[in-house]
Amino acid sequence: MRCLVTGATGYIGGRLTPLLLADGHTVRCLARKAVRLRDVPWASAAEIVEGDLSRPETLAAAFADVDVAYFLVHSLGRSDFEAVDRTAATNFAAAARAAGVRRIVYLGGPLPATDAVPSPHLRSRAEVGRILLGSGVPTAVLRAAVIIGSGSASFEMLRYLTERLPAMITPRWVRNRIQPIAVRDVLSYLAGCTALPEEVNRGFDIGGPDVLTFREMMQRYARVAGLRRRIIVPVRVLTPSLSSHWVGLITPVPNKIARPLVESLIQEAVADEHDIARYVPDPPGGLTGFDDAVALALAKVRDAQVETRWSNASGPDAPAEPLPTDPVWSGGTAYTDVRERTVDAPPAALWRVVEGVGGEHGWYSFPLAWSIRGWLDRLVGGVGLRRGRRDPHRLQVGEALDFWRVEEIVPGELLRLRAEMRLPGRAWLEMRVLPADDGRSRYQQRAVFLPRGLPGHAYWKSVAPFHAVVFGGMARNIARNAEQPR
Repeated sequence: MRCLVTGATGYIGGRLTPLLLADGHTVRCLARKAVRLRDVPWASAAEIVEGDLSRPETLAAAFADVDVAYFLVHSLGRSDFEAVDRTAATNFAAAARAAGVRRIVYLGGPLPATDAVPSPHLRSRAEVGRILLGSGVPTAVLRAAVIIGSGSASFEMLRYLTERLPAMITPRWVRNRIQPIAVRDVLSYLAGCTALPEEVNRGFDIGGPDVLTFREMMQRYARVAGLRRRIIVPVRVLTPSLSSHWVGLITPVPNKIARPLVESLIQEAVADEHDIARYVPDPPGGLTGFDDAVALALAKVRDAQVETRWSNASGPDAPAEPLPTDPVWSGGTAYTDVRERTVDAPPAALWRVVEGVGGEHGWYSFPLAWSIRGWLDRLVGGVGLRRGRRDPHRLQVGEALDFWRVEEIVPGELLRLRAEMRLPGRAWLEMRVLPADDGRSRYQQRAVFLPRGLPGHAYWKSVAPFHAVVFGGMARNIARNAEQPR
């Protein structure tokens, strides 16, 4: 079949696309910017078209001749995510109906209990499901609670809370029952929905074989990871707001994403039925148990084989113009800090160091300054430094790197990062590798800042005195590391 995948730059979509291709389907991916999918391993096997679900006039080409359309986008992290997702679902449904699409598949969250006040996150997920089910196109809504897999936001919350806190005071919701499901089983059900009979137009609960409290999940994670049993004391005083700040402080997941996830855990999330198995068989060997799902996820993290991460997805990208390479800056002020060094190493050795920056390798200068900047960013609701990187050695356009986003990469030559920390302006960090005489290389480093109003100018002036230490030390130490034996 011809499948359309929206959200292919995200956690689930980025894993579903190669699975559909392996099953023999033709896959078309819709992205706001095609360059975001340029470097993924399956890019040459899929058709990538540009379009925006908030702009219905851009969708006709994407939906043309499509049999099955997957709705896998989510604006979690935006303050207006309910309105944004409502618009996206409405436009998606209209485009699918107009193009004669035979099937819509949507991955949502558990239905809110009838006697409970739903969280905004679950309320939005349910609303999107209703819009798609009412589209006039046969729709399958898969409802999953917590997804366990390397790189998922839920798994990273669980992982970091358990690993970093041998003893913790927790909110009462850690006693609520949850039915987690392994990401491999979610993908198996999503891919299997291509074969659903035409008359199927309904929602399905999907969950793994274990029903656990979040407290039990932390204890079992600790056991699988080889950690001591955790001391967990639930208390009444931790509200969802305080809980999200607590999660944001300990884990890489920022407050703006942690809060809706935490609010969704306040009510129990246990599957009421398993009707999906009547149409899509359970995976060979049965559904993956919680302990096995954790072990598989940890093995992927350990072996640096995490295909996608929650941080890969982002909201609407910042405007692409002007770029640091533009000869003309479209007017206004542009502050720059430029460093250049000759490196007594071949370009390939220097490039290995450049492409390995961030994450566990750090930023090669004044670690305390980078840490403080990351903490300050977290305090004002930013992403901070904890997002790390998906792979310790290789980067792709569009993926997160600490509090940067990879905007451009030319292997062996150029790495350009766009800042995603909270700033009164827009910023880039650009690193270039150039060949030099006698087998040596040249390293060029440029930081660019476009201030926004008086606060932007004041910000640059206040941090400029530290640039000699931070950026100067960075250039010097990158060159020094490249000169060391591999």
